[in-house]
Amino acid sequence: MSNEVQVQLYPANTIIEVTQGTPAKEITGESNISGPILAAKINYAIKNLHTPLQQDCILEFITLDTEDGMRIYERSLIMVLIRATWEVLPNSSVSVKHSLGNGVYGEIDYERPVKDSDIRTIEKRMQKIIENDEPIIRRRLKKEEVVELFRQTGETDKLGLLKYRQSPSMDIHTCGGFHDYSYGTMVPSTGYLKPFRLRYYLPGFILELPRKENPGLIPEYEEQGKLAHVYFEAEKWGKILGVHDVVSLNDLISREGPNDLIRVTEALHEKKISKIADLITENIDNVRIVLIAGPSSSGKTTFAQRLSIQLKVNGIQPVAISLDDYFVNRENTPLDENGDYDFECLDAVDYHLFNQHLIHLVQGEKVELPKYNFTTGKREYHGNTMKLNSSNLIIVEGIHALNDTLTHSIPKGRKFKIYVSPLTQLSLDNHNRIPTTDLRILRRIVRDYHSRGYTARETISRWPSVRSGEEKYIFPFQEHADVMFNSALVYELSGLKNYAEPLLAEINQDCPEHPKARRLRKFLSYFLKIDTCNIPANSIIREFIGESCF
Repeated sequence: MSNEVQVQLYPANTIIEVTQGTPAKEITGESNISGPILAAKINYAIKNLHTPLQQDCILEFITLDTEDGMRIYERSLIMVLIRATWEVLPNSSVSVKHSLGNGVYGEIDYERPVKDSDIRTIEKRMQKIIENDEPIIRRRLKKEEVVELFRQTGETDKLGLLKYRQSPSMDIHTCGGFHDYSYGTMVPSTGYLKPFRLRYYLPGFILELPRKENPGLIPEYEEQGKLAHVYFEAEKWGKILGVHDVVSLNDLISREGPNDLIRVTEALHEKKISKIADLITENIDNVRIVLIAGPSSSGKTTFAQRLSIQLKVNGIQPVAISLDDYFVNRENTPLDENGDYDFECLDAVDYHLFNQHLIHLVQGEKVELPKYNFTTGKREYHGNTMKLNSSNLIIVEGIHALNDTLTHSIPKGRKFKIYVSPLTQLSLDNHNRIPTTDLRILRRIVRDYHSRGYTARETISRWPSVRSGEEKYIFPFQEHADVMFNSALVYELSGLKNYAEPLLAEINQDCPEHPKARRLRKFLSYFLKIDTCNIPANSIIREFIGESCF
């Protein structure tokens, strides 16, 4: 019996033979990849580089210039940060909160307030651990062993999480005597983690990371004060609800059921929307246009409808204009680097005509609005006219709404900009945060299936393109908003689980989309399900699970 296995290296599609049991790390030189290799996909499953190749397989190495690579890098660097903090500030506790700018914001609970000098000392200790290139060892332990391990270290947040973990065993990573449970694959050793910066950010820190577009450098930090404030508000809402992580959410659902939680969460949303409407109303003598933008699956459509209702309560009559109707004719649409139509770039919109129409409307003139025919790829006119009176307010929702180029002819004082995004304050435990992108893709998977007929696999395959458009056309302008609205609902993942889990389960192991589907299913496994029948018809989550009154 042969002890050789055939390995097909992707994307080069070259085939090599190696001895059965050879670790993936030993053949990285065959890949002709210049950047640092962090992990491997073996038959589309993400594995540590120490994983032995036991059978014929397709092998793709994961680098830092990919989404998977960035997750692995961040996860591994956070482990080094926590270890260094424990060594510099004994008996301290690190809480990783959320993304901010090009990094991750967190806080350190210690016997005294943490100072800038403490953060600099922790950074130096991290650098030393990385210089030593210490191994990060993965072990598979029984659940009872893991419980005992964390009981000894006093990590009660992880003990609570394990209460809802169904698997009888789990992976634990160890580095220099420090043990942690981490939600995914790690790099083989600390020497892989060279680019980083640790910044003091009152009352905590920001762990700055490279971007996948330029993985060798840490970009200059850009202050995002408005986004930071929204996260602070989300944490405040969590305290009101008594929910700050998955454990407290599950405990509350188990103890009291979800209905009161749903009602209070929705009331917080409605109160915030009402305040935004009041702010617009206070400035109605100047503001004539409300511009709403946000990344995919933010709930912008439902938000716009609910804002319109609150504006009507204040005596304002909003009218909506769709940016989709101002697409240029198909043959004039710019092409992307692959030669495909780039419908998400600004030049795909006839913003000159859009500006002309806005000016005429603000001046009280009648305008015939276009209607874009997506079948023919042409802009058409069918006699649909609009003229504003003193009580009217234009509402525009779209990907470029916060980009002033779109409305360059309208003075800034006449525009009110709103950024909408689901910025959850929930975490799995103190060290494992929930990325907003995971919440958004779960929303989109459910909505695409019910309203567009797409499978979860199709939605996942399109996601990188969606994310690329967001990075170019939405995120750079988010701090330009006058107001940010957090569309996340603290209970929604417990509701989405009912719809998303069976769709993700349909993705076979031999599909490139399987690793993401597997990770999302594992993520959802920590949440208790709730009955969605008591979610109100005007809830933002109804935009995705169906039965919305809008």
